[in-house]
Amino acid sequence: MPKPFAWYEVVRSRADTGSVRCPDAVVVEEPLEIRVDGETIATTMRTPGQDAELTLGFLFAEGMIAGAGDVGSVAHCGRAGEEGRGNVIDVRSAGGHRIDVERVLEGRRWAPTSSACGVCGRRTVEDLLARVPRAPSRSVDVELAARAVAELGASQPAFARTGGLHAAAIRGADGALLAAAEDVGRHNAVDKAVGSLLARGLLGRGQLGPPPAVLAVSGRSSFEIVQKAAMAGIACIASVSAPSSLAIDLAREAGIVLLGFVRGDGWNAYAHAERLESAGERLPSAPPPA
Repeated sequence: MPKPFAWYEVVRSRADTGSVRCPDAVVVEEPLEIRVDGETIATTMRTPGQDAELTLGFLFAEGMIAGAGDVGSVAHCGRAGEEGRGNVIDVRSAGGHRIDVERVLEGRRWAPTSSACGVCGRRTVEDLLARVPRAPSRSVDVELAARAVAELGASQPAFARTGGLHAAAIRGADGALLAAAEDVGRHNAVDKAVGSLLARGLLGRGQLGPPPAVLAVSGRSSFEIVQKAAMAGIACIASVSAPSSLAIDLAREAGIVLLGFVRGDGWNAYAHAERLESAGERLPSAPPPA
């Protein structure tokens, strides 16, 4: 299993100890080429590990698959020991089904992307907006959302070593942790967590059980994070940082509760605050700005 970090020799300087040479754990960032039936459709920078889940989550968020049943296999290409063997993954369509990348990408191919890029290759943002489903109207326990953010650290063993990874955790309405992942990219971490649910039949066509309730993410909430949550039918996104303006617009359009700056006992609600509950009681919504 690939390690999410590597050791580098660094010079560490502190006021009380001076400068010393010492080893330091640094997060690994490598490209992952994603192929569908042998054809390259995307290249993303990611932290190695949970590559199959990342790939499933990516394809699901893009509308290329409706569930794990659309996929026959997901495997790395090449032979063991070959250079770059773990950095190419091929998805094969299930028997009697073909994953239609042309329909979704409208004949375009994704250019190589950074770990922070989620909409490269799109013609317009409006095209993406039109493909995002509206989430069912569900109430959200604000204490559960706050707890999901507070407990993100428990899902970040590699971050504890490196300080250089983002995290995503998905919880059910009862607070149970359904999936969690780390990656150098926030979007990749979400794809890995969503892909884990897909692989276990907890999401997508033939879904077992109720839809996930809360997605907790480190860093800011971007448009792409909201898009992935909407595709997964998640009721609430809770982040330790701020959302972007486009993330707010999309969350309001998609019916997703969007919380930012969730720290301690405080938070900002940017979308659908009227659906927040505390101890089973509806919270008062703030009046609209004058």
